[in-house]
Amino acid sequence: MSERNQGEESLNLTVLPGRFAICRLQPDDEPPAWAWTGSFSSVTRTAGELSVVAPEDAVPEEVQGNRGWRCLKVEGVLDFALTGILVSLAAPLAAAGVPAFAVSTYDTDHLLVREMDLPTALDALTDRGHRVTIGE
Repeated sequence: MSERNQGEESLNLTVLPGRFAICRLQPDDEPPAWAWTGSFSSVTRTAGELSVVAPEDAVPEEVQGNRGWRCLKVEGVLDFALTGILVSLAAPLAAAGVPAFAVSTYDTDHLLVREMDLPTALDALTDRGHRVTIGE
């Protein structure tokens, strides 16, 4: 695929079922078993933290985290040469006042928005020309 600006084209997005939590653990903690549950999770270690995104119902109450997020998955495998994918999602959300948390994987991108902001987010994304499906 040749290099092109993907932000100029519409994307197919799926809202994954369930709610997610974005959690902060200590940088030397081992990833907990609950971090690997569900259809989507992410574990990222930096020098300052171990960040975990996991299904909200899997996260123990005592874990420091921000709960109540919904996950939008960009459908398909994205070529590494594509540019503007995240900005084509983040810009309309920012214009609508919707905070977002991005997680990229080898194949695609995921964007988490607060559940209370989901209707506004979906309107902003579809107004931009993206197609959104609610997952079962």
